[in-house]
Amino acid sequence: MAKSKILVVDDEQDVTELLEFNLRSAGYDVISAEDGPAALKKAREGQPDLIILDVMLPDMEGTDVCKELRRDASTARIPIIMLTAKAGEIDRVLGLELGADDYVTKPFSPRELVLRVRGLLRRGQATEEQQEVINVGDLTVDIPRHLVTVKGKKVDLTATEFKLITTLVQRKGRVQSREQLLQDVWEYDSLIDTRTVDTHMRRLREKLGAAARYLDTVRGVGYRFIDG
Repeated sequence: MAKSKILVVDDEQDVTELLEFNLRSAGYDVISAEDGPAALKKAREGQPDLIILDVMLPDMEGTDVCKELRRDASTARIPIIMLTAKAGEIDRVLGLELGADDYVTKPFSPRELVLRVRGLLRRGQATEEQQEVINVGDLTVDIPRHLVTVKGKKVDLTATEFKLITTLVQRKGRVQSREQLLQDVWEYDSLIDTRTVDTHMRRLREKLGAAARYLDTVRGVGYRFIDG
């Protein structure tokens, strides 16, 4: 089985070397870039399985790189983990709004980051074993094909967004708390900022358009999938 390829984008050499060492030790192939333009070039040409992207980059901010990656059909579905400064909540939220799947704050634990990488890669693959197509009105969730359509038109979702809607639609009618979704979709063992869930739900609703009516907010608790 081929090793998963990780693209590390950071202009701090010590951070890049730390990530390369720990990711290679965990069994991944690693390529790196020091700035935004190089990151975009390597992402398009190298087609990595996951990208670790620092927010603070020379010439081009990481959030702009994230935006470009999501706009390009060839890189739109590559999972992205953003690295943010501890005080960079605005950067973190903006990164999630622009399509990042996850974030890790600096200084970070290399072990935690490797676990996040492993979980995110698994998130994109886990549904392949299930043979199920779910139709609700004009919405179709094709789990084995990793495909969501609304009125027959494909909706481009990230791995996290697909896992989120799949989890909700498979538990149709049952309220899922933000904490439960963090455990089942993001596979976080410890409670972190539940606004991560809200940010992804907002993006998912925007992408689904009229079909967003199936995603119901239960005030003070979480979310559920309803028939309409």
